[in-house]
Amino acid sequence: MIGTPILPEIRELIETRNFSSLQRLFNDWLPVDLAELISDIPENEQAILFRLLPRDVATETFEYLDFDAQRNLLDALTKKDVTHILNSMSADDRTALLEELPGTVAQELIKLLTFKEFKIAKTLLAYAEGSVGRLMSPDYLSVKKDWTIEKVLGHIRTFGHESETLNVIYAVDDHGKLIGEIVVRDLLLSTLDRKVEEIISGEKMITLTATQDQKDALDAFKRYDKVALPVVDSNGYLIGVVTVDDMLDVAEEEETEDIQKFGGIEALEEPYIDVPLVQLVKKRAVWLVVLFLGEMLTASAMTYFQGELEKAIVLATFIPLIISSGGNSGSQAATLIIRSLSLGEISIRDWWQVMRREIMSGLMLGGILGSIGLFRVILWALILNRFSFVWVLIGLTVGISLVGIVLWGTIAGSMLPLLLKRLGLDPATSSAPFVATLVDVTGIVIYFTVASLMLRGVLL
Repeated sequence: MIGTPILPEIRELIETRNFSSLQRLFNDWLPVDLAELISDIPENEQAILFRLLPRDVATETFEYLDFDAQRNLLDALTKKDVTHILNSMSADDRTALLEELPGTVAQELIKLLTFKEFKIAKTLLAYAEGSVGRLMSPDYLSVKKDWTIEKVLGHIRTFGHESETLNVIYAVDDHGKLIGEIVVRDLLLSTLDRKVEEIISGEKMITLTATQDQKDALDAFKRYDKVALPVVDSNGYLIGVVTVDDMLDVAEEEETEDIQKFGGIEALEEPYIDVPLVQLVKKRAVWLVVLFLGEMLTASAMTYFQGELEKAIVLATFIPLIISSGGNSGSQAATLIIRSLSLGEISIRDWWQVMRREIMSGLMLGGILGSIGLFRVILWALILNRFSFVWVLIGLTVGISLVGIVLWGTIAGSMLPLLLKRLGLDPATSSAPFVATLVDVTGIVIYFTVASLMLRGVLL
């Protein structure tokens, strides 16, 4: 971003009303950089800077702005400027803006659209939130299969500036039904007298439907490595196109939601800084209460083994070491499995293969930590000059317990996401805190069960 280092200079030019210098300064700036700069300056100065931009640059810059900056500009600009922006915006970006605004505000803005843009906006907003229809653009290039390459190139020169993408051009029949796609490379390398039907891609057409979930569309883009995909209706007629830049936004939202859920909070619908404090507390409180109630079970388990603790208070020393190891191993396993599910590397039917790998991993990791734990106990006893056979038994108790708890943690952490997926729930819900709490409770039981067996007749 070239604007950030010179923000003070820009602020000074705005304050001194030196608009001609500002315009010269922005001549070589890209719209995405201008949008970032506008978002970084105070709201009362955003409209001043925005009005200095050429009309075509202003519209493109507006599309890159975050929602708050867009809303501020809509309030600050004249009705004429707002009308121009709304009618010049790409349909999908305009839909994203309108769906975020309050209903009454969106309705007033829709009235500013031309008849053509009004019909497009109403059509896209009629689709369900989170559907492909909200993302698609009706601006695409379609040609007939009997056209020559020369005619196609002329068509592109005439209407190409209105298209969302020129990477792929779609071939349709006389009724508008999609029959194939043309890659621009093949188009440019063909002779002018060849027909469209001769260069239509032989690959199977991958299409989306307007009612399809955006997550499914994202999976299709990842799976087939596409830069654009056509959207068809139930009869196969071409009605729009979705491009990879829209999918990047969807991917970012999905990843953000998963990360937030994995951290033990409900997903936020707005940026963190814009979420009202009361709502933020509600989003975090639910999981905190659930986890707190879960940790109460840990306290109950320790109460159950209170007699053992009173007889061998030394066992309490190693409780944090024991349960944290189980929680950490469980969180590791859950993270790996959730990410693998997200990337499509594994599926529910791979559960047995996953379990076998995690059992082996758990035994090996538990063996490593158990050996360290045994060495730690014996070394401590030697340092305190209290070494005896009892300390060896305590060390073995800690070591064996670590093997069992780490093994259980890896199994629980790996199987919970698969179980939730099988039940139709979001695997990210099996967050690290949830897995850690589950393993904490069972870890106490494993630890004291092993202690009762190893130290019976010695300390217990």
